Amino acid sequence: MAAFRWASLALASALVAGCGVSATPAQTDLPVINACFITDSDSVPVVLEVASTSEQRQVGLMGRTELPASHGMLFQYEEAREPKNGFWMYRTLIPLDIAFLDREGTIRNIRAMVPCSASQGTSCPIYPAGVHYWSAVEMNAGYYLANGIEVGDRLVLGGEDCLAAD
Repeated sequence: MAAFRWASLALASALVAGCGVSATPAQTDLPVINACFITDSDSVPVVLEVASTSEQRQVGLMGRTELPASHGMLFQYEEAREPKNGFWMYRTLIPLDIAFLDREGTIRNIRAMVPCSASQGTSCPIYPAGVHYWSAVEMNAGYYLANGIEVGDRLVLGGEDCLAAD
């Protein structure tokens, strides 16, 4: 009888442990590029990790507990994405803002996104772009506002081009 109790307790513990949100390890092996946002009055340098495959984009910034200032993630697509498509914050632990860019790198929309603590991804809201987009850039919450970056500004990839854009 004691063996049955121990087995039942072990099974119950395993089931309860499985009910929580699984930890998603942060991706750390993505290519990194220097870039900048060009506004009407400034060139704002950023360091971006590039997620260009489906698998990389799916994980995104999940599992990160922090994102250094002026660092973000660039999501690149091979073709235009529909306005109804967007991003979610399942297993993402930090609040983020996202800019949706057209083929030329011009910002067409910016959205604020909050972490989702739900244990099921289907319970997390989706933040649709609201515009056609070819890429998106996630930065810490408040980054775009704090740096005067808004719709109509553009992203330039490569540090050399950023210096010339000043």
